[in-house]
Amino acid sequence: MTDVVQDEEAEHTCSLIRHEGRDALFIQSNLSDIGSHAEVLEKAVRFKGGVACLVNNAGIGSPSRGDLLDVSSEAFDAVIGINLRGTFFMSQAVARHMAATPSDFARSIITVSSVSAEMASPERAEYCLSKSALPMMTRLFALRLARANIAVFEVRPGIIRTPMTAGVAQKYETRFEQGLVPAGRWGESDEVGQAVATLADGSLPFATGSVLNVDGGLSIPAF
Repeated sequence: MTDVVQDEEAEHTCSLIRHEGRDALFIQSNLSDIGSHAEVLEKAVRFKGGVACLVNNAGIGSPSRGDLLDVSSEAFDAVIGINLRGTFFMSQAVARHMAATPSDFARSIITVSSVSAEMASPERAEYCLSKSALPMMTRLFALRLARANIAVFEVRPGIIRTPMTAGVAQKYETRFEQGLVPAGRWGESDEVGQAVATLADGSLPFATGSVLNVDGGLSIPAF
């Protein structure tokens, strides 16, 4: 796993993986630093001899919520740099490696996007724009890698209980009571993880390019 800091959460995640009898490696990196991708990939390959699955889960929200007309170029570049640009080029680096090293094992690239890929929130413009390009990225890589037997998927979470949503938790609690989410509750990070694991285990290879919604029915058009 990679992150910008090796904090307690990173150590805890690695410990959980090891507790399950698996190996874990933490690599400190900034996804927006395209020049570091080759080194990150090299460390991962050296650790286990190859890459079976890339999960693009790194992302940041809008630095501040506000008027679309007030979005700064600095905020726009920061969000796009991680959520889209960094994600694309890391996927490209891993795809090149996978394509150059054929394998009998199931391999996949899974991108965690957001319901904001389609649902517009004008107060989070740069975030929505960054996520709206990921479905196309998924389709493009799925087409390019299909003959190499590398499946490419998008997991699209809804309102998930995470540190990113903690600051607006009360707002969402009120919206849940008003019926915003048909399931009537928060999504949990474990539920997103279960969706990713299902796609990563190789049981759905012919479904490459597909989107799996994990949003409690939020994105279903209804009236």
